[in-house]
Amino acid sequence: MPKKGSKRNSDGSNENSKKKVKANNKKDPELKEAGDSNAEVVKTYPVKEYTSDGRKFNLKIVSWNVAGLRACVKKSGHEWMFESDADIICLQEIKCDAKNAPVEIKDRTDYSVHWNPGEKAGHNGVCLLSKTEPLSVKFGIPEKPEHSAEGRTITAEYDKFYLVTCYVPNSGRGLVRLEYRKTWDEDFRAYLKSLDEKKPVILCGDLNVAHEEIDLKNPKTNKKTAGFTLQERDEFKALLKQDLIDTFRKLYPDREGAYSFWTYMGGARAKNVGWRLDYFVMSQRLEKDLCDSVINADVMGSDHCPVTLLAALE
Repeated sequence: MPKKGSKRNSDGSNENSKKKVKANNKKDPELKEAGDSNAEVVKTYPVKEYTSDGRKFNLKIVSWNVAGLRACVKKSGHEWMFESDADIICLQEIKCDAKNAPVEIKDRTDYSVHWNPGEKAGHNGVCLLSKTEPLSVKFGIPEKPEHSAEGRTITAEYDKFYLVTCYVPNSGRGLVRLEYRKTWDEDFRAYLKSLDEKKPVILCGDLNVAHEEIDLKNPKTNKKTAGFTLQERDEFKALLKQDLIDTFRKLYPDREGAYSFWTYMGGARAKNVGWRLDYFVMSQRLEKDLCDSVINADVMGSDHCPVTLLAALE
């Protein structure tokens, strides 16, 4: 979340710059306006339920940085989660353990619930809810225990794939954790490669990087902001070079204004001054099974919105 990386102006730019980038008013032909009052802000699109060869989805995964699970539930965010009827729900930045989690989540009987809260109370943490009990569940990067304390990842193994949900470390205000972020990225990349050698991988979560300039409102003024440094973007490129695909950009390479995070400052969400930080990345050999990768920008409850993957696994 860039808001933790550096202080930002209401236009989403770095505080050290006064430059602004004009909004691109180009209309997407598939765009549906979600109500006249929010027509230029809330963007929803027809959901594609079928693969390019006509197979209907049989797997639905939701991923959401809830910015505090208890706070999200108080805002009724959990209602959307379960109304989505997803097979798997992955949550990041939950900021609580199972003991202190809302009963609306931990007492669900239709999902098995798995927690990796991290050691520091009220910080970070991830949670995975699954209708089908995974074959195995692992926490952190198994071969790199030095990354385990912050509660960053859960890996669930299923018959046909591994699912990894992740809350990638933020490089911090003033980029004080940029070097640690590089180490994390390298170790995490190696871990995903080891999984992909066994089964296809689906990675989801807040990856704390806007990959290309199209993925944030004001790229020119954020080159030295956490989440858009050249190093972080290059590390993400290196990840994709491991025969992985960014599912959203694979389907929608030119779609603009598609963001999943908006700072609370300056009415950024109302102006759609945002960043695309939340992803579904999958093994390239699953591309044929991809139906849709959706940014649920109209769903409230956090400074991030959920993202959804639809796939038809054979």
